[in-house]
Amino acid sequence: MLSYVEYINELLHSQVTESEIVLDLFAGCGGLSLGFEAAGYKTIGYEIDRAAVETYNHNLHGNCQVTKLEMFFDYPHADIVIGGPPCQPFSKFGLGHQKGSNDSRNGFPIFIDAICKIQPKIFLFENVRGLLYSNGYFDVILTKLRQLGYWVEYKLLNAVKFGVPQNRERLFVVGHRSVFRFPKPQSSRVTVGDAIGDTMRTTPEESKFLTPSMDAYIAKYEKASCCINPRDLHFDKPARTLTCRNIAAPTADMHRVKLPDGRRRRLLLREAARLQSFPDWFEFKGNETQQFYQIGNAVPPLLAYQFAMSVQECFHNIKTFTTHEILTNNIRLTKQKKLFSDEELYYEECEI
Repeated sequence: MLSYVEYINELLHSQVTESEIVLDLFAGCGGLSLGFEAAGYKTIGYEIDRAAVETYNHNLHGNCQVTKLEMFFDYPHADIVIGGPPCQPFSKFGLGHQKGSNDSRNGFPIFIDAICKIQPKIFLFENVRGLLYSNGYFDVILTKLRQLGYWVEYKLLNAVKFGVPQNRERLFVVGHRSVFRFPKPQSSRVTVGDAIGDTMRTTPEESKFLTPSMDAYIAKYEKASCCINPRDLHFDKPARTLTCRNIAAPTADMHRVKLPDGRRRRLLLREAARLQSFPDWFEFKGNETQQFYQIGNAVPPLLAYQFAMSVQECFHNIKTFTTHEILTNNIRLTKQKKLFSDEELYYEECEI
């Protein structure tokens, strides 16, 4: 039986076996696209961050363009659209100064506009769980997507249940005109030791150690937050959620390992990548901070692969529904929920 590291290194390789084109919006460094390419799809990406685009193009078969997506953008043909619209307006780390749907970084109007124009057979996006608690904005997003003639389903999933050695809850939304089955959770859990057991007790040249003042600050932070167990990475448990903030900077909740001599060091770049299920051959571009940000922002490729296989099953399902059938059903359901007045239902153009 393959180890976790052997498994992701062998499974997550780009190959083209399918004829359909996958368009990845707000693609980042290509975590979602890697999963879809491993499932046999050709991808095209759009991303504003130049370093992330360089990483995408260095590792994947598909091409990613440095582009600031805007409303009314002219998209190429695609059969499947995936993406991760910017989530800062809804992230818990923005609490206290969030603007939500009014934030200029809100990528959902652009994503919905793309679905309206491209009319893919299937679309999928990933976002933070905070979107579920966005004062009704998530309901608006669902309504706008459903009015385009799709069954729209969503689930809050934890990556740890799908072979990723990390507790990472994210919202996944899928739109289709057939039957979609979400990936099945696994019974076993992959641990930090499975992922980085060969490196977590080592001190390579690039190691960054916590200073005594950092240790004292963390102890104070953990006491104030009533932390029962130190927030170091534990060999026999999955990791906490990796974010840009807790892997790229020396914050109180930073990811760190405790060494046999009692010292603690910050997570290495390759360790962070493995905890996100990036294979060892995947090379990140840009400076160290940019690379950590790419990892923290990514969809774990191993989970992306499982979604790609579900999308593939849905795409080839012979059972399909017409847009009229779906719209009729969606209107009925929306009226039952009484979320919107009758004149607001499904009579607007693709605007949000």
